[in-house]
Amino acid sequence: MTLEAEEVAGLLKEFGQRVALKGGNPYRAKAYLTAARNLRAAGAPLDELIAQDRLTAIPGVGDAIADIIGKLHRQGTHPKLEEMRKDVPASLLELADIPNLRQGDLQKVRAAGFDDIAKLEAALEKGTIDTKALSSALQRKLKDGIELRRQSLGKIHLHRAEAVLERAAEAIRARRPDLSEITIAGDMRRMCELVGDFRIVAADSRDGVEKINDIELIVCPKSHFGAALLFATGSANHLAQLAALAAKKGYRLAPDGLWHGKSRIAAESESDIYQALGLQFIPPELREGRGEVELAAKKRLPVLVTLSDVKGILHAHTDQSDGAATLTEMAEACQEKGFSYLGVTDHSQSAHYAGGLKAAEVRAQQKEIDRLNRKARGKAVRIFKGIESDILSDGALDYPESVLKSFDLVVASIHSQFRKNKDEQTARLIKAVSNPHTTVLGHITGRQLLRRHGYDVDIEAVLRACAEHGVAIEVNGHPWRLDLDWRWLPRALELGCMLSLDPDAHSEDEIDNVRWSVAMARKGGAAKGQVINCLSRREFEGYLH
Repeated sequence: MTLEAEEVAGLLKEFGQRVALKGGNPYRAKAYLTAARNLRAAGAPLDELIAQDRLTAIPGVGDAIADIIGKLHRQGTHPKLEEMRKDVPASLLELADIPNLRQGDLQKVRAAGFDDIAKLEAALEKGTIDTKALSSALQRKLKDGIELRRQSLGKIHLHRAEAVLERAAEAIRARRPDLSEITIAGDMRRMCELVGDFRIVAADSRDGVEKINDIELIVCPKSHFGAALLFATGSANHLAQLAALAAKKGYRLAPDGLWHGKSRIAAESESDIYQALGLQFIPPELREGRGEVELAAKKRLPVLVTLSDVKGILHAHTDQSDGAATLTEMAEACQEKGFSYLGVTDHSQSAHYAGGLKAAEVRAQQKEIDRLNRKARGKAVRIFKGIESDILSDGALDYPESVLKSFDLVVASIHSQFRKNKDEQTARLIKAVSNPHTTVLGHITGRQLLRRHGYDVDIEAVLRACAEHGVAIEVNGHPWRLDLDWRWLPRALELGCMLSLDPDAHSEDEIDNVRWSVAMARKGGAAKGQVINCLSRREFEGYLH
């Protein structure tokens, strides 16, 4: 009996986990995991991909992995996999799923006698593990990782989910000319920072749900496409609130439309349904059941910021610290992408790991910026002199006053000592925010999605300090960060904070990360008037002064 794509993907994941546990090449382990993830979203049956020799068209699948996939499909296993199964018991596989663990960490856990995650977690909770076997730092890391795994099981980063779903939608369009209106739905359409459901809605002459690998394809007649899309998008809380409002008005809301008795009064488009319920159209990003229905009923939904509203790029690195492109290349890339200014913010001198700039290097870069700006004569991107200054242990910024005052803008960020207690970390951030040179507070909690929790900080107190001192809150667009969490943005805006939608770009391509910043700002209900880099170049100069 042959295996389908989902089953083969599970075995590929096992390949990667066993390579990691055995201490093999970490890049090889990662390659198997990437191939497994992309195979699940291939958008076509596995036997068809093999018959048409299209396996290597799947990102991350080269000739060697394609050969393994073929054997797994035909035989249900693979000699290499069976060999590794003799060395590593199945119970250890869950340990390889703990986020942010290096192969060396896994080897130490195994050497300490733990062969499954349940035993490890129980011992960590009891505090019975000898620190000679597993250090206190590693034990904290394991606790955090186990909790992260529990919270995010089955979820992937937003940018990866988009790639998965867009490839699947493209494959469906190519294979199914009978379908129209093919639209990505679920968590992805709501721009959730982590995506756990993979749904696509399409119109046809019939109703039905098909499973294509990990993708749920919902097919319905065009007459109620809007209702099907609404339900496939969610969230559950939002839909429950809409259903309650419909019932209050004497209607019934269902996946095939809004009904009044036996009459269907709205179904073809989402707009029709919201209008029939007396609501403004609610953008997908806001559909989380967090007050958006009440605002829409009062016609008080904000006009959300869009990518086209963003006029300049702030928080960008060059090859003078840890970026991949030169200052000139970053400026030219910004211009090509339609932006009118660039705030260059290489790392500061304490960031030795990232090639942080010493004072003399700062002066040299600023002279180069002056030269490029003179050469441009206002016709090209204006470059602002900036820095991403490390916030030191005591909350000070990472240069003396004589250097700090030479910058047009300062993004102040923590990159070290994450484990200070809540009071110390909060005081550290508030001191940095109160520095008159600080323009933007960068990635406020330091979180990395699926890797680590943010550090312990009183976010309310820090937001209040930012509002008091006129410091903008960064919405960091790096897909691993997306920090500050969008759930805090309504409070930040309520307190009067401005936002800075930043890509944290380390290359020309990463400038595009700003779109994820915009997505998170929209989820938080931000309008363009609440974003400093939606200001025109002239307005932004005035803002800095």
